[in-house]
Amino acid sequence: MKQSESKSERRVATNMAACTCANLRKAARVITQRYEAALQPTGLKATQFTVLVTLAKCGDLPLTHLAEALVLDRTTLTRNLKPLIGQGLVTIGNERDQRVRRIKLTAKGSKAFKDALPRWEEVQLQVVAGLGHKRWSGFLDDLAATIAEARST
Repeated sequence: MKQSESKSERRVATNMAACTCANLRKAARVITQRYEAALQPTGLKATQFTVLVTLAKCGDLPLTHLAEALVLDRTTLTRNLKPLIGQGLVTIGNERDQRVRRIKLTAKGSKAFKDALPRWEEVQLQVVAGLGHKRWSGFLDDLAATIAEARST
């Protein structure tokens, strides 16, 4: 560090190196890039694939429930859904209560999910192998605990 840096500046730099948010975002960016490179031939982004996976697993969901499952705010989810709707992979319909918008995976969306799944599985296996199954499993537990802690405040 430079001689002219104050104690406060050094403390901030040290704290930033250990910043949970900064480190999680770095890890998320590099992992996202890896998955997106694998999914690129399918035309899906990692975020889009995650939406399709959630709908394939859970079935049709109200927008609010899908946002909760993905830990996204409704505005971000709506923005992420636009290309999927445009490609005919999902539809949005209203229930009897017109305020409730229900997200549905289309047949085309189901096919896109199934076509992309082997590419996702390949990267997933590489990441698990690279970390080791025990470390990877512990990592998932740590992430779940981090999400729970962040939601508790």
